[in-house]
Amino acid sequence: MKTHELWNVHFLNQIIDTMAEGLFTLDDQGIITSWNQAMENISGFSALEAVGRGCDILKCSRCYGKQCPADIHACGVMVHGRTEAKECFVRHKDGYDVPVIKNARLAKDDQGQILGIVETITDLTALSLAQKRADDARRQLQQAYNLGNIIGKSSAMQNVFDAIRAAADSRATVLIQGESGTGKELVAKAIHFNASKDQRPLVIVNCSALSETLLESELFGHVKGAFTGAHKERVGRFEQADTGTIFLDEIGELTPYMQVKLLRVLQEREIERVGDTRKRKIDIRIIAATNKDLTDLTRKGFFREDLFYRLKVFTIQMPPLRDRKPDIPLLAEHFVQKTGKRENKQIKGVSPGTMKILMSHLWPGNVRELENAIEHAFVVCRTDYIDQTDLPAELQDAAEHAGETVPYPASPDQGQKNLTRETLVDLLTQCRWNKAEVARRIGKSRTLVWKFMKKWDIPLQQP
Repeated sequence: MKTHELWNVHFLNQIIDTMAEGLFTLDDQGIITSWNQAMENISGFSALEAVGRGCDILKCSRCYGKQCPADIHACGVMVHGRTEAKECFVRHKDGYDVPVIKNARLAKDDQGQILGIVETITDLTALSLAQKRADDARRQLQQAYNLGNIIGKSSAMQNVFDAIRAAADSRATVLIQGESGTGKELVAKAIHFNASKDQRPLVIVNCSALSETLLESELFGHVKGAFTGAHKERVGRFEQADTGTIFLDEIGELTPYMQVKLLRVLQEREIERVGDTRKRKIDIRIIAATNKDLTDLTRKGFFREDLFYRLKVFTIQMPPLRDRKPDIPLLAEHFVQKTGKRENKQIKGVSPGTMKILMSHLWPGNVRELENAIEHAFVVCRTDYIDQTDLPAELQDAAEHAGETVPYPASPDQGQKNLTRETLVDLLTQCRWNKAEVARRIGKSRTLVWKFMKKWDIPLQQP
């Protein structure tokens, strides 16, 4: 062989050995004839160990278990001249699987005679590790910002998540308090479904939806003939929830009679069906929720003090949306995806200007109001992103007034001096009855705002 030919062969070998991809060749009998440096790194077999053996040393997951290369002519690459590049695993010399992309081509001379097979192997280990890290990071984010169907990254919601996890590990009675629309039912479900993996029953009852008589029958059940229309025996919700959880929503709406009945269930863990005298033992965990101030109702005599203390064994306070502003972008994105999937409508998200409006709104209806606003926008939006004009009218009006200068002095002393009943009512209306926002505008404490409201006989809740 001439000097320049030797140089070309040497140079070609160097190129092959510096390739990042593994490359090896086989003859027409399926015996390995060359094995580059990358193949040594991927497989753990040196060239001396590999050359002269069959490719079955790799135990490729695409062909492992077949009698290969007992009949090399039955091999796919020999039949079709090539194999598709596909992800698979090859077995390392030390016994573990390596994720790779494997590709093979048949090599022929000018006369069409088979020279052998060229195979390349791309190591996916680094990519698989990167994907695993990304999946782990995504999972951690979901764990940090999601619990069940509850979404939030604010410190207020992280406290709620901690409380849910603590309550899930206990059978103690839980009282969830918070304004309407803050997601109290979602919290109850999260507590129940995080409690254990076995499918115990979860029964939900809205205490404000039924009259006292119907609610008693709904909760406790009745025997045949207990009252007019009781044509057959009925199992109540307490019995249906046996071994599981019953969620009593709007617990502050219970009549005094039903409060007594519930107190007995909490004390004795037993019930009597309407019209029956037989006591039935039940094993349930009670989760109650209310948007009312039970402490105030108890103080005024509208709610039994002994029942209140039985219910508030473990309390979870749901923050209003206005106090968890960092969660609004997350929630908006979630509702865009949820509504888009349901409506089969491709909207990518919320425009920056619209997001500013969502962030500045006080959300008296809380998360439910935000979800409704996104659903409203889906009806009218004709572009890729929700714009200000797609929002409900009340949000557009609030956005227009948000830029107006507040006609009240910034100085605290001056603010208190000029504050009248009319100006306070005006401010309350502008701030959607948010006393904390009014206090910020006049530079005083929320307590002082309450005192003025009491002094001037202004209702604490928006009329």
